[in-house]
Amino acid sequence: MTGTAAEVIKTNDDGRQLIAVVTGASTGIGEATARRLRADGWIVYAVARRAERLEALAQETGAIPAATDITDPAQVEALRDRVLQERGTVDALVNVSGGARGTDSVGQAKDQDWEFMFEVNVMGTMRLTRAFLPALSENGEGTILNLTSTAAEHAYEGGGGYNAAKSAQRALTQALRLEEAEHNIRVIEVAPGMVRTPEFSLRRLGDQGAADKVYAGVSKPLTAEDVAGVCAYAVNLPHHVDLDLITMRPVAQAAQHKVIRES
Repeated sequence: MTGTAAEVIKTNDDGRQLIAVVTGASTGIGEATARRLRADGWIVYAVARRAERLEALAQETGAIPAATDITDPAQVEALRDRVLQERGTVDALVNVSGGARGTDSVGQAKDQDWEFMFEVNVMGTMRLTRAFLPALSENGEGTILNLTSTAAEHAYEGGGGYNAAKSAQRALTQALRLEEAEHNIRVIEVAPGMVRTPEFSLRRLGDQGAADKVYAGVSKPLTAEDVAGVCAYAVNLPHHVDLDLITMRPVAQAAQHKVIRES
């Protein structure tokens, strides 16, 4: 890494500035990760659907806005073509886009909620990975980081759809690591527990009051910046170091079923 504190540039061994594609960059963990990698000196393509938020991020950080709906294969392919046309290669794909919808039991499940969760968490991750794999393989030192969840580790009542989607994303990640090790592609999984972000629980529950109750009494849930710091640390390590799975929770969340809440 070269440059001053204000002009840091993260380079490879040949002196070329490293390039990352970060999805979910309009809010929460994705936005925080794009900010962190920019601060670390990466060229960052910030990917999300909301173009106006990406433009604001670009003005603040110098990230390159790339408005893309990852549920649309044609838009994903157009994103890949743009990045490779402009840069010629890519060093890291950071799949943060995801989300949960609803808390219905499996017996009361709504098709549209489950379809959304599988589209953004599983199919979106697959589409981005499929699109960029050839370039990452040709790069010689490519990295893919997938953001899953502790919901992939332990099921809970009302979480069936999200548990299923994140478990599938984890299985995809594990298979990918086995398939791509021979191409020197590093595959990292970061699985956060309770993270308080502006939109995750609100979008899941549809009501700010209900969203606030998720974190009620928990003095220090994880923040988007906490998770972004771990993601950035993992992709900034020397390429031969692969943090296969990083599970992170706030201290107050001793396990998925045990959360310390102050009265």
